[in-house]
Amino acid sequence: MKRVLAAVLLGFGLTTGAVMANVEDEIRSRITPVGEVCVQGEDCGEAAASEESASSEPRSGNEVYDDACAACHASGAAGAPVMGETDAWSDRIDKGLETLVDHAINGFNSMPAKGGCSSCSDEEIEVAVEYMIEESE
Repeated sequence: MKRVLAAVLLGFGLTTGAVMANVEDEIRSRITPVGEVCVQGEDCGEAAASEESASSEPRSGNEVYDDACAACHASGAAGAPVMGETDAWSDRIDKGLETLVDHAINGFNSMPAKGGCSSCSDEEIEVAVEYMIEESE
């Protein structure tokens, strides 16, 4: 009887060990990091993006407008002049491109600096202003 009991316990122990190993593998796979951080100057292998792959070209005025400006200038939110409405833009256009670009870059009244587009360069803001003026004259 002792031998039968020993055989049963041994079999149970082996089965439990296999199950526990499988559970541990599942846990490890769930908590595996999804990515790594590569700091500039470190050798990160092939995963590091080359500097040449990043576009250094500024976006067009239309692209910047669609991405950042349209949220307010398509609906008139917060008092923004709606693009294409000549009456709303005529007094602003009379102030000159330099003034409009300055207001767009630095903010004016309810509009935050760069219209809230922190990723936009000054050059992109300028071409977006030019685009809105062309469409509103």
